[in-house]
Amino acid sequence: MSEFFLELFSEEIPPNLQKNARESLLQNFKDFFEKKNINFSKDFSFSTPNRLLILFDGIKPEIHQKEEEIRGPKIDLPEKALEGFLRSNNFQKKDLYQKENDKGVFYFAKKPPKIIKILDLLNENIPLILDKVSWKKSMKWGDFELYWARPLKSILAIFNNKNLTFKYHHLQSSNFTFVDKDFEDKTKIFNNFKIYIDYFKKSEVIIDQNKRKKFIEKELLKISKRKNLNIEINNKLLDEVTNLVNKPNILACQFDKKFLKIPKEILIVTMQFHQKYFHTFDNKGNITTNFLVVANNKDKKGFIKSGNERVIEARLSDAQFFWEKNKSNNLVKQVSKLKSINYFKGLGTYFDKVQRMRKLGGMISDELVISKDKVEISSTICKVDLLSDIVRDFPELQGIMGGYFAEFQGFDKDISLAIREQYLPIGIESKIPKRPFSIALALTDKLDTLVGFFGIDQKPTSSKDPFALRRSALGVIRLLLENNKEFKLKDLINYSSNLYQEQGFELNNKTLHKDLANFLIERLKNYMKEKNIRSDIIKASINSYGIDDVIKLYKKALTLNKLINKETGQAVISCYKRTSNILDHELKNQKLKLSNNTDPGLFKNDFEKNLYKQIHDLRKYFTNASKDENYELSLSNLAESKNAISDFFDNVIVKDKDRAIQKNRLELLYMLRKTFDNYLNFSNIENS
Repeated sequence: MSEFFLELFSEEIPPNLQKNARESLLQNFKDFFEKKNINFSKDFSFSTPNRLLILFDGIKPEIHQKEEEIRGPKIDLPEKALEGFLRSNNFQKKDLYQKENDKGVFYFAKKPPKIIKILDLLNENIPLILDKVSWKKSMKWGDFELYWARPLKSILAIFNNKNLTFKYHHLQSSNFTFVDKDFEDKTKIFNNFKIYIDYFKKSEVIIDQNKRKKFIEKELLKISKRKNLNIEINNKLLDEVTNLVNKPNILACQFDKKFLKIPKEILIVTMQFHQKYFHTFDNKGNITTNFLVVANNKDKKGFIKSGNERVIEARLSDAQFFWEKNKSNNLVKQVSKLKSINYFKGLGTYFDKVQRMRKLGGMISDELVISKDKVEISSTICKVDLLSDIVRDFPELQGIMGGYFAEFQGFDKDISLAIREQYLPIGIESKIPKRPFSIALALTDKLDTLVGFFGIDQKPTSSKDPFALRRSALGVIRLLLENNKEFKLKDLINYSSNLYQEQGFELNNKTLHKDLANFLIERLKNYMKEKNIRSDIIKASINSYGIDDVIKLYKKALTLNKLINKETGQAVISCYKRTSNILDHELKNQKLKLSNNTDPGLFKNDFEKNLYKQIHDLRKYFTNASKDENYELSLSNLAESKNAISDFFDNVIVKDKDRAIQKNRLELLYMLRKTFDNYLNFSNIENS
């Protein structure tokens, strides 16, 4: 068995491109091997900032192809069809013979047994496979026609301890690679992967990105523990630094304690997002002056440490200057300046947006029974931080800085917190606002955004969502469900669209309300899937209630999902299905118009009377059930009708000779089904 090993050495590939590239490269080769019936026992893909590698082990050096009969075109087809068949299979006319099958007479030819050397196959096909590598961003350089993430310098390709000899654009494959990215005269020959990996291991280079990530994480935790610090490792940042280094070395650094006076979020964003540092906390949860840097080399003379400390000093000095400059700028007086910031073409400026939000927020405050003044104030000033230097420099802090500014200027705590949390939640796992004023502002902002973009027909496509409308819609759903707040969303959408029109903005999408309602429903479906609710239960709940009943819809689905495989759930489903099956069968065979009532005077036995009483009791329960209906109790009540239903079906012939009695009994069953529908449309539930 043989090993195939390929390394592509280039200038440093950005971290966000490496994962996709190595996965694409590996998959392209796997697809090729499958197509050519090349078996292998193991496959791996690796990446460092400069190297993309794949490894396949357990490959036979040769493929032994058996004799194969190939069917060609029908004999009566044009000559061109035959010529194409001969050309594509390298046959001559003398190789042809005719055979008849059930579809007619065809040309056939036999491919003789053949031994194919994998070495030759790879040499021929690797350039084609490499051209299929998917890059999110690529570039060309010099006079070369090759597009790659960064200039490609060398190709190391080995099969069965022999170097492959193919040309890929301007590069010739070889058995050597550059061993030092800074000195391109330093090369080394490798004939197999073991020698390769052992060499780099001795050089303290970790080729395997998974091992590199584990090493970095372990060292971060070890150093923070040694210094009695706490660290919350951001996995996205960890992935990024893993792809920035190949010889990871963790350095403990510090910044001046004077910077602790500025908001911690500024410190975190500066370190985490701008400098790729890991910040730390003390045992009380306070941010410290200590931070950890993942360097790409040993720091024997301390130059790397001091260099990073100088960089963070400069960054934090700028942030401190902006904070001191911006925090006292009167928020109310700056609102008019929002006229200078365009929101979106066709939707006005941010000044227009906050005016709409102020009115929409007032409507939402009435629903939440909270201070209208507070909601209107928070809506009016919530976007003013966009004017600040600090948000222009750190856009990740919009909203957060507005909250700090409001707090510093003495606004009510409810208002400052609402401004801080206005963009939340930002995903399925994100923190969600819990305070009423925060809920009101977050909901106001998202609905205004959704109505506006849907109104000018800037809806997301299957592949693109440039304005993060899916995130906004999911945010609306989460705000309602996780705070147990029911709103008439249709009314809010209608009012919001009217506010745009009052400002003179034309919302050309004539199906705005329907489109947005469906969009919100789709986000609700996705949310329910994340909660592991069965797809048929999701469908049943969606078909039963609209966008104005989100809480009811979700809770009923959640409860049924919990009980569906238990005795209660099974009883409810069996009762409904049995009733529906008989009803559907009888109504299919005869044209009857059934009323949602029945005549007790036509009952002939106690089984009818008992079922009628059961239905009456259920209807009374659902009539009296408040908006805080106990959904589990509702299902239990439905399940308790099982005996009465079973007794009815076991002892009563629905299809009575007397047409009046037959119709009356069908209406009794119709009443029963409609009563069950008070909970959910069980017709969509699949049988267990």
